[in-house]
Amino acid sequence: MSAPAPHGLGGHVAGFVAALRARGVPVGPSETVDAGRVLTVLDLLDRESVREGLACALLRRPTHRATFDGLFDLWFPVAVGERTATVPEVPRTPDGQVDLTALREQLAELLTTEDSGPRLQLLAGQIVEQLGQYQSARGPSFSAYQALKDLAPQTLLSRVLAGLGLPPDASDRDTEVAQRLVRERIAGFRKTVEAETNRRVAEQIGRDRVATYGVARQAEDADFLRASERELAELRRGTQRLARILAARLAVRRRRSRRGEIDLRKTLRASMSTGGVPIDLVNRKPRPGRPELVLLCDISGSVAGFSNFTLLLVSALREQFSRVRIFAFVDRTDEVTEFFGPEIGLDDVLTRIFTESRIIDADGHSDYGQALTTFADGFADAITSRSSLLVLGDGRTNYRNPQLDTLRGLVDTAKHAHWLNPEPRNLWGTGDSAAREYGEVIEMHECRSARQLTEVVSRLLPV
Repeated sequence: MSAPAPHGLGGHVAGFVAALRARGVPVGPSETVDAGRVLTVLDLLDRESVREGLACALLRRPTHRATFDGLFDLWFPVAVGERTATVPEVPRTPDGQVDLTALREQLAELLTTEDSGPRLQLLAGQIVEQLGQYQSARGPSFSAYQALKDLAPQTLLSRVLAGLGLPPDASDRDTEVAQRLVRERIAGFRKTVEAETNRRVAEQIGRDRVATYGVARQAEDADFLRASERELAELRRGTQRLARILAARLAVRRRRSRRGEIDLRKTLRASMSTGGVPIDLVNRKPRPGRPELVLLCDISGSVAGFSNFTLLLVSALREQFSRVRIFAFVDRTDEVTEFFGPEIGLDDVLTRIFTESRIIDADGHSDYGQALTTFADGFADAITSRSSLLVLGDGRTNYRNPQLDTLRGLVDTAKHAHWLNPEPRNLWGTGDSAAREYGEVIEMHECRSARQLTEVVSRLLPV
């Protein structure tokens, strides 16, 4: 079990804040002070009041709530050690084994009842104790997967729906609402079991270690190539917010660039009136004009999450450039600029790309060499001396010719050229990856998460 904080409740809250920061939740000194003040006016025995009070004081965005709740359950656990309450009691067979059939019926009955939250929490504690315990190398431990494996609460949907007592002539709308309610209750119970498991394991190995794997990470920190559907959906919802952040950074860079570079010759000439001391700096006149942007994106399955999010992000930044042209490829390249619009969803865009454009030529496996060749042959006019080229992909060619000379010609023509790679740098050049070869022709950057991508793009996009 974790040792108590060295400075009482204040030190405990400070440790909780440090854990939030470690998981990507921005909490500053002022929010920490507010959290301390909140605790002075709350009933510390009312755990949910403490949870909501700290959330109001510490969180800036709703997307941080899942991470906050996971860490709160570790730092402010609902109990210590084994639950002593035996109601509701886990049913057993005559030989003393857990009666799974009766337990599923009991769970379904509780999920049907609207105000059964406290009883479900107690039952979750019993289930983790009775079904989730196993022997590890360090002794007894607990697993949420093992606790839920045989119980399978997700299969109770029809049973709980029947318990809600919907009339036979219920409309499709009412049935859909009821199904959504039941799914939410089942998902809530699974989260309760997971939280109970984390609590018991944290008492053995420490909450800091459990926090590294048992608490939801920020979607912005999720690895594009391993992100869950929930994380990818959350990233898509946050595209406009990230686009505003990038637009603000570009605006700042653009304002600074308008000053122009120092004109050394004119500065030295002006310094003659002050005895050769360059008091007044003379800047060259800037050349205003928004740049052109060309995107060349691999949208094959292996990097789809990364490319799709980046496409949405850049599409939202269109007004920052004089012209944006978007090209997609799997084993050949086609222009898909017209498919993107301010009110068009990503799913609709992808459907049109795969049905109306020619991005698949042979077997549908990534072929960067042929993609570069078809781009250079069919859309050579897209790259000019005013263009900034961004290539998105992992550079895995399926052992086919990477066509380095073709890429070199595009890079030499463009004003700027960068390659964004969602794979870890240590995997570049392994297996069928030609990333290191491409990296000798074009500047390549690792972009494994939305946070990393935002930093790279805000630094690279031309002004």
